[in-house]
Amino acid sequence: MMTRFQKLGNPSILKWVSSYFVENQQKMGSCHIPQSQSPRLHITERSVLSQRCYGEDGVRIPRATLKEAQTALLEYLHSTRSIQFVDAENMSKNSPHFLRKLLKKVEIVKDVRRSMSRFLRYHPINEFEPFFESLGLKPCEYTPLLPRDLMFLSDDCLLLENYRVLCEFGVERNKIGQIYKKAVQVFQHDFGVLLLKLQAYQKLGLSQSFMAKIIVYSPHVLIGDIDIKFIKVLEILNGLGFDYAWIKEHLSEKEFYNWSMIFRVFKFFREMGCSSELGGLISQHPWLLFEGSGGRVLSLIAFLLKFGLPMDGISSMFLQFPEIQVSHFVSNIIRCFLFFQEIEMEVDEIGKIVCSYPILLGSCTLKKTSSLLHDLNVGKKRLCKYIQENPQELSKWGMGTRVRPLPDSGEGVESQKLKTKFFLDLGYGENPNMLKKAFKVFRGRGGELQERFDTIVNAGLDQEDVSKMVRVSPQILNQSKALIQSKIEILVNELGFPLSSLILFPSYLSYTTQRVRLRLAMYNWLKDQGKAEPDLALSTIISWSDKIFLSQCVNNHPSGPQVWEDLKAEFTRDK
Repeated sequence: MMTRFQKLGNPSILKWVSSYFVENQQKMGSCHIPQSQSPRLHITERSVLSQRCYGEDGVRIPRATLKEAQTALLEYLHSTRSIQFVDAENMSKNSPHFLRKLLKKVEIVKDVRRSMSRFLRYHPINEFEPFFESLGLKPCEYTPLLPRDLMFLSDDCLLLENYRVLCEFGVERNKIGQIYKKAVQVFQHDFGVLLLKLQAYQKLGLSQSFMAKIIVYSPHVLIGDIDIKFIKVLEILNGLGFDYAWIKEHLSEKEFYNWSMIFRVFKFFREMGCSSELGGLISQHPWLLFEGSGGRVLSLIAFLLKFGLPMDGISSMFLQFPEIQVSHFVSNIIRCFLFFQEIEMEVDEIGKIVCSYPILLGSCTLKKTSSLLHDLNVGKKRLCKYIQENPQELSKWGMGTRVRPLPDSGEGVESQKLKTKFFLDLGYGENPNMLKKAFKVFRGRGGELQERFDTIVNAGLDQEDVSKMVRVSPQILNQSKALIQSKIEILVNELGFPLSSLILFPSYLSYTTQRVRLRLAMYNWLKDQGKAEPDLALSTIISWSDKIFLSQCVNNHPSGPQVWEDLKAEFTRDK
């Protein structure tokens, strides 16, 4: 089962996780503007009017002033601009932001209505602003949609024609703005075309009220020919026993539906062998289809397939799916994966847990890794082992839960014994104060400290010399065995220094390889230019602070500072 996952390797999964988060962050980043819930014009007036009582600066605008301004705008749009009365009334009563902005420009002389009428007579407005706002769009939404070279609605005949077709078909006016925002092509159909498209869907048996809702949720069904995938999805749902009323009930205005993607979800479920249980599954978890048009489900399937979970395993997971939104489930399972990464769990072990316990991982929202390590009072190595042996414990480490420290495994006592023996062998003696100080200085288990010590000895140094080195610079053992080996190889094979240099300068092992390489490269360049002492000690070159190194070495040559910056950039890039 793990072969496929191991071939993919860790970077592949990390790349997928990163792209998933970027994609969803962008989706969440797009501003969702709540829409009015009132379906009719005379009902929306009261709720919209309440918004008008205050200007953008928080100053209250008298209700009577707003009513007079509405009337003036209605008269201008209908009588002066010849816009149909019902459209002009909708624009005047449902564009509070535009109206407030307009009132700021008008100098009110006693009568608001007359002052507004006088202003509009000499200052034509951009009619698209109150029009789009009356369709349910906020200024931040409709501003990018405003035509560049047009001010009057009558200059865009197709927009008005298609808008009125939708109104007459039963689409709520305050929802039409979302249709325009998602699919402006709907309003570019030639005369009569949009009506024919709507009638084509009706001929297939779809009611006018049902299609009026569908158009708002997925206006792209009105672009091009009949959306075959949309029709197929409806046929599948009908075949599973779901009528149009059920479909309408489970669609959300917050979503934008891609019927091709929903159709792909059905296809995947059938390939997984879920056909017989599909009706019950959709009935219990309709958001599997409708949340993100099923995109979350496809993301989850892709994630599990990358780990090598077979189709029947994925099918079994969906049949046991918890009462949780798919987006939360996917977020939780990825959070667990990243947690495993952060505690440095082996790749194949991560795969085993993901494939064996997907429901568990998707059902719990883990705390941050740093919090868990602190609360559990445990190191990464032991935590990995504990999770592999007790994966169900993950459910107890979720957000908002009190996490207790792990029970003592007995390994700590053994480690203390090994540490004590190691310190005694180093010559610290049995003085309690010396031992206490040693325990504070040295990090790691007893066995690890001995292993690191042996690494330096095995490089070719005498054990007594290494003991002296450690007593002088104990911090050199606070590194992994691999890092110590790497630094010794760089010193001898790359930089050309004898191994015995470590005896005189054991702190070399404490410095980063980037610092060592940078300092030696600069020193060698200065030496070639005849601007550096030829036999400067390694300890001096490395241990000097940057300030002293610059003044004592780098600045000895006119080009030194530039060479220093170039070398820093090169070594930083290669890091």
